[in-house]
Amino acid sequence: MIDIKLLRESPKTVKEALGRRLTDLGGVLDRLSELDTRRRTVLKSVEALKAERNRASNDVAECKRTGSDASGLLETLKNTSAEIRQYDSELSVVEKELKELSLRIPNLPLPGIPDGDEGGNEIIRTWGEQPSFDFEPHTHWDVGADLGILDLPRGAKITGSGFPVFIGLGARLVRALQNFMMDLHTDEHGYTEVVPPHLVSAETATCTGQLPDLERDMYLTEDGLYLIPTAEIPVTNLHRDEILDANELPKAYVAFTPCYRREAGAHGRDTRGIIRVHQFDKVELVRICTPETSNDELELLLGHAETVLQRLELPYRVVALAAGEIGFASAKTYDLEVWAAGVGKWLEVSSASTFTDFQARRAKIRYRPRKGDKPEFTHTLNASGVAFPRTIIALLENNQQADGSVVVPDALVPYFGSNCIAAGAT
Repeated sequence: MIDIKLLRESPKTVKEALGRRLTDLGGVLDRLSELDTRRRTVLKSVEALKAERNRASNDVAECKRTGSDASGLLETLKNTSAEIRQYDSELSVVEKELKELSLRIPNLPLPGIPDGDEGGNEIIRTWGEQPSFDFEPHTHWDVGADLGILDLPRGAKITGSGFPVFIGLGARLVRALQNFMMDLHTDEHGYTEVVPPHLVSAETATCTGQLPDLERDMYLTEDGLYLIPTAEIPVTNLHRDEILDANELPKAYVAFTPCYRREAGAHGRDTRGIIRVHQFDKVELVRICTPETSNDELELLLGHAETVLQRLELPYRVVALAAGEIGFASAKTYDLEVWAAGVGKWLEVSSASTFTDFQARRAKIRYRPRKGDKPEFTHTLNASGVAFPRTIIALLENNQQADGSVVVPDALVPYFGSNCIAAGAT
């Protein structure tokens, strides 16, 4: 949620910043400003009327004490109370619309990020070498099927398209990745491990910005709860409505969860294999910090996600997203994309984002800089550390051998129990 005070004091700045997102929000911002002005006017009137009512009440009490006629004062009290009720009713309507419109306004992009749409994304750096083969590399759906570790037809039979089944060594690979990433982030990077709920309330999803913007991509139960599309939602909400001490920050959490996404806006894209699925596993990193350390925290977070790919020996690139491409709640985002030799594409496996105080305002996550200071909003950040399906794609496609086997990177061997995946192995 953007700072309404900033819109009030610098409307041009806010409009120009949001204009970089390539969406027309001018009308919404104008209406928001009108509502804010009306709200403050009504509040001022109500305060004046309540002061008048208090004075009249004191005068009535004095009349009763002295035996004077208070009928005129009582009539004034009645009329004043009626006006206050009318203003309170109007205030309720104004504040409801103000909140609804505020939830439709995305975060302000930070000044340093590129302008434009996808074409404006900037490649910051690359790491590793793309593999070369003396044979035509196969796609992951063929490699996985030949090895008997990925069963897409049975997943579709059980649930539908976009719900893969990993079986045998495929299931072991998923478990190995989970344990490897969780150990890395807790033991080496200092994150606190969390096992959060997989269902969240509408309020919880609203606090992180998934609602109302991304509701069409979320699965909703008949109880009004949403299946999480990312562990970011429950983990960030751990400190909702709390005031933290500055010496508690930064907070650093890591969680492994399945994620559920309808992908309603991506119909017909990447339908083969597991490039785009509705259920997938992911390790999520969340950090909560002071505004002064926010930029450094983003770079640190990105580095933690990069370490996963480096240990797995997967070539990747870091992409700074343009203002027209960042997510609704994000102020700045880096994507990590791995190279997948079989499909011949760079595939996103992580997004590292800073949300500045956008989520903290919605969730009322604050901190007190020093004892006795007025509470201020924290900054929140997160990154995938990392998502499994496309990481698995890269592992299978980049490490495939001429005999059909797949080499397991050294960092994963202690968790997987072998240095290769071969047909017929268990």
